[in-house]
Amino acid sequence: QVQLVESGGGSVQAGGSLRLSCAASGYASRTCMAWFRQAPGKEREGVAAIDTGSGSTDYADSVKGRFTISQDKAKNTLYLQMDSLKPEDTAIYYCAAEPCRALWFVWRMRITGYRYWGQGTQVTVSS
Repeated sequence: QVQLVESGGGSVQAGGSLRLSCAASGYASRTCMAWFRQAPGKEREGVAAIDTGSGSTDYADSVKGRFTISQDKAKNTLYLQMDSLKPEDTAIYYCAAEPCRALWFVWRMRITGYRYWGQGTQVTVSS
């Protein structure tokens, strides 16, 4: 059973930075993982995804150049480095995981692509 625990959320002013962590356990070496976020009154959306086997990454257009997804295999931890934060980045951020399978480029940013989810961590960016 895969377990995911996020941490690192908080409050920051616009232009600031935060680094989210997702401690993972119980997953196979070739696991695809992603960060999603959900703002109040909005649907959950994919932010960044990574194939932990190949290292391939992808980002939503809204965060490209500002966010970086990475992994520490030794620590079984996924990270999301968020720089140049904007008020519109305010949301609950979730870590998700799924054994990698074919057509990753199709499902990597879709909620339905992942079975395992963390509990979420709040990020608030003030102007």
